[in-house]
Amino acid sequence: MTSRGQSGPRTLVVAIDGPSGSGKSSVSKAVAARLGFGYLDTGAMYRAVTWWCLDQGIDLDDAEAVAQACRAVPLQMGTDPTDPWVAVDGRRIDAEIRTTELSSVVSRVATNLAVRAELRRRQREIMADLAQQCGGVVAEGRDITTVVAPDADVRILLTASEEARLRRRSTELHGEASDSSIAATRDQIVRRDAEDSTVSTFLVAADGVVLLDTSDLDFDGSVAAVLDIIDGAGERPR
Repeated sequence: MTSRGQSGPRTLVVAIDGPSGSGKSSVSKAVAARLGFGYLDTGAMYRAVTWWCLDQGIDLDDAEAVAQACRAVPLQMGTDPTDPWVAVDGRRIDAEIRTTELSSVVSRVATNLAVRAELRRRQREIMADLAQQCGGVVAEGRDITTVVAPDADVRILLTASEEARLRRRSTELHGEASDSSIAATRDQIVRRDAEDSTVSTFLVAADGVVLLDTSDLDFDGSVAAVLDIIDGAGERPR
């Protein structure tokens, strides 16, 4: 996945991981747009497989049936950071994969090791294609820095305090960060992170991964901080 090949134009791979509500999706899209790169939301791929299984009436606890469905799903990913989208068999499902109901069960698919193996394969293919087509790619998720693209040019773990993450996700989902809306969001954030952490590491930075705490940063500050990390690594295109 590295851009350090011996031939062909130089490309740049940026891998960004983080827990729910850390801001990794919005920040990654903004960074990719700023650099003119492709963008891949790997979490949306797990959500799409979950939607597909539910749509096909597949029991999410039937690990083999879910794995087979994942291998067969006709999944398309829109990778323009200014207008990313997700489609299955030509049908856009952007809204469907973000419902509270789907969010409450996606970990049952995301912790399926056969599903993870298949989606990692697809993710690497998409990232390689985007790097060649766009000169670079920003991919975000939970295991990009450690498993999908451990040799990425820049690897960042974007994190924030639980309070900050709950406040952000509550505002995103409910339009406010009142005590009641935060309480309604807490289970989704805390439980999903706990479940997903059984199969991927996204709470502690691995060796060579830069830890960026955005608890006290606003959106623009978070984007600037990621771009500074890329600059500091001597990787930002000029």
